[in-house]
Amino acid sequence: MKIRGTCGRCGRDFMGEQVVANGGACPWCGEPLNPDYAMTLVDALRDADEAGTALERALTALADVAPAMTLADASVTGEIRRQVARVGSTAVPQP
Repeated sequence: MKIRGTCGRCGRDFMGEQVVANGGACPWCGEPLNPDYAMTLVDALRDADEAGTALERALTALADVAPAMTLADASVTGEIRRQVARVGSTAVPQP
C-alpha cells in the first residue's frame, strides 16, 4: 500500500515513504509534520504502510480462492475510515 498525504502547511501532496525518509518532515517545505512526535509519526506511517500491504495481500488471497461468501465492507474498512478521518481532523490548518 502506498499511503499518500497532504501537508497541512504548504498544501502539497506527498507519499508516506517520503515523510519516513525525511524524518517526519514534509518533503517539500521541510516543516516537521509533528515536531513533538516525529519518530512516533515515522514509525506509525511505516507500520500503517506495511499493515495496509499485508491487508491487501490477504484480501487478494481470499478473492483468489473464490470462497462461497461475501465480506461485510464495514467490517474491513469501518475502523480504518474512522482513524483516517481522525488524522484529517487534527491537521494543522493552512495559512
